[in-house]
Amino acid sequence: MPLSKTIALIFWEKKAIMVYLPAQLNKSLIIVYFLCKHLISNYLQKYRHKHKQPFGLIIFQIQNIKMSDRKINIVTLGCSKNLSDTETLATQLNAAGIKLVFDSSETDAKTVIINTCGFIKDAKEESINTILDFAKAKQNGDIDSLYIMGCLAERYKKDLEREIPEADAFFGTENIKEIVETLNARYKKELVGERFISTPKHYAYLKVSEGCDRTCGFCAIPLMRGKHKSVPIELLKKQTEHLISQGVKEVILIAQDMSYYGIDLNKKQQLADLLTTLSEVKGVERLRIHYAYPANFPDDALQVMKEKANICSYVDIPLQHISDKMLKKMRRGHTQKTTLNLLDKFRSFV
Repeated sequence: MPLSKTIALIFWEKKAIMVYLPAQLNKSLIIVYFLCKHLISNYLQKYRHKHKQPFGLIIFQIQNIKMSDRKINIVTLGCSKNLSDTETLATQLNAAGIKLVFDSSETDAKTVIINTCGFIKDAKEESINTILDFAKAKQNGDIDSLYIMGCLAERYKKDLEREIPEADAFFGTENIKEIVETLNARYKKELVGERFISTPKHYAYLKVSEGCDRTCGFCAIPLMRGKHKSVPIELLKKQTEHLISQGVKEVILIAQDMSYYGIDLNKKQQLADLLTTLSEVKGVERLRIHYAYPANFPDDALQVMKEKANICSYVDIPLQHISDKMLKKMRRGHTQKTTLNLLDKFRSFV
């Protein structure tokens, strides 16, 4: 669908503001502007005089601009939760007819979105270096627009705005709708739960919650992702069904804290209920658990894992340390004894 085929040049104090006017009567209006540092060329001045447009307004036709002619490069850094956010954004942009490429170092896509990580020093440095590389590309005219999203932008937005003015905008970890609208696409609520899958087709990530309520002494996740927010089981079931319809065989459950799932919704741990529901979705060949927390891991979830053949005998769980002294300093909420007991439970159940 053409977005625009008319352009207006408005002259004001030796500057020109270029405005793309909508080709059809709709609410989509792209405004692109540039400020000329020198006098407007004689050609344009003569053109204005010839057509005697009031208030220095010139209108002339340009070629149709279509969403399908746009290409956006989304560069994803960090963990699988970021990848899930990228796929959610991609779902909206793809529905708008925008061509997408992922993690490309080329500059054929004139708009670049970088989904950043801000967790540890190395991740921050990788994010900063990637932003600077594309900022230089924008300075050189190789790309037109640069947008930054994700954890680094959430945590250090003001600093980044000050230090990297080449970026057009910075967005936090929960601003998908704002990003879509900034790119002049319509955010479609009916697409919530659907996913543009960028992983190999046989597996996909399913984010079951966002944020974390733990107060570990070394971790900045609550600062970047906020409080723990569980996704309701019925919505996760629908998302799983959608993934299966696209050929996914293995669904990998991810969160900042899988062990805490459900407490914010119903004041009790519901990981076992979630596993039971998702394991019964037709077509799910494998369920895999990532990012569980060692303190108060729910025993009933282990029982479900034992009973359901399509739940992998696998738990990704960060033990971090085994020294009581260090665990206390880290404010992990568990001890050497509880950690060893948990490992014994894993062995006995699974």
